[in-house]
Amino acid sequence: MSAGTKLDPAVAWAFLEDSDPVCGAAEVDQAVARLATEISARFAGAYPLVLAVMGGAVVFAGQLLPRLRFPLDFDYIHVTRYGVATQGGGIDWKVEPPKSVRGRAVLVLDDILDGGETMHAIRERLLAQGAAHFQCAVLVEKKLARSRPMTADFVGLAIPDRFVFGCGMDARGYWRNLPEIRAMKGT
Repeated sequence: MSAGTKLDPAVAWAFLEDSDPVCGAAEVDQAVARLATEISARFAGAYPLVLAVMGGAVVFAGQLLPRLRFPLDFDYIHVTRYGVATQGGGIDWKVEPPKSVRGRAVLVLDDILDGGETMHAIRERLLAQGAAHFQCAVLVEKKLARSRPMTADFVGLAIPDRFVFGCGMDARGYWRNLPEIRAMKGT
């Protein structure tokens, strides 16, 4: 959300009412529990740096981190292609990766893998900064007809190619806080 942009609760409620459920809160919780088991098995015996992509991954990271059964360092990055728009734009680094990535196995957490451009840019940046190994986990991955520049190593839920929000994903700044995932009607 850019400074000076005023959010309107009536618009937020209209977004919610003009949406369909995609995944309920229980389904999301089951996916996070499964991901925690898969990720814990992969990183058993490791001590990775885990980076959450703000602001979308805040809900996912908050649900996943307490379930991970290995020691880790945690930090965040803030990179976006969307802002308050519904179509992706250029990569905007708001918070750069920490210098502590050098020589580390890095696990990046994000809310969604859509076209893959943002995660690809993150991977390239971390590897250029000296990360020894890169993996990523996403809560949701859109089922797309086109190819992506990369795939996620861990995927919670596969969803239709629709404009979705909830569980950290927003609709023009609204509804990151929903425990379920919803999609705008007509998308």
